[in-house]
Amino acid sequence: MAATLFLVRHAAHIHLNLRLSGRLADIPLSEAGRQQASALAIRLSRASLRHVFCSPLDRTRETADAIAAACGIGPAEVAEPLMEIDMGDWTGRAFDTFGDDPAWRAWNEQRGTARIPGGETMAEAQARIVGFMTEVAARHDGQAVALVSHADMIKAAVCHVLNLSLDDVGRFDIDPASVTQVVLGDWGGRVMRLNEGVE
Repeated sequence: MAATLFLVRHAAHIHLNLRLSGRLADIPLSEAGRQQASALAIRLSRASLRHVFCSPLDRTRETADAIAAACGIGPAEVAEPLMEIDMGDWTGRAFDTFGDDPAWRAWNEQRGTARIPGGETMAEAQARIVGFMTEVAARHDGQAVALVSHADMIKAAVCHVLNLSLDDVGRFDIDPASVTQVVLGDWGGRVMRLNEGVE
C-alpha cells in the first residue's frame, strides 16, 4: 500500500494575519486568495489527482473546489477530520490582543502539552488528521489525493510523518496556498516536498 497525499493549506482569506479565525463560518478567500487558488489549481491539475477532500470551512472549500474543477474530478468532498483546530475561547480574537497572555505563550512554546482554553490540544488535532490520512491512503492505494486543510493541521501531520515532537511545529512554515507532498504506505511515510508555494 502506498498513496501520494498532497496536503494543501487553503489560500489567503480576509482575516489572514489579523484574527485567529479558527472555526468561524463565513470567512471567504480574499481577492489575493482567489488568485492563489487559481494558480494552485493549475499546478495540481498536473498531479493526476483522483480525489480532493477538504475541511468544511469556506476558505478550504473554495480552495478545494478550484483544484477539483481544474482536475475535472467533480466537487471536493468535505471531511470533518480535516477541520481546523478548535480554537475555543480564542476563536475570532485579533492577534494584537494576546500580548503576554500566559496561555497564548504556553500554546506557542509547548504545543505537545498545551490546551487552548475551551478548545483542543495539538495532539488531539494530530490524531484526527493522521487517522484520516491513513484511511485515505488505504482506500486510494497507488493514487494521488489532495487534502485541503489548515496550517497547524498540516504541521501536525508533518510532525507525525517525520517523528518530530509537536513542540517542533515552529521549526517550519506552512504558508497559504502551499503544497506539502507525503507518500504514505503500510511501511510508514515520507515527506517528499514541504511548503511549496505557487508564487
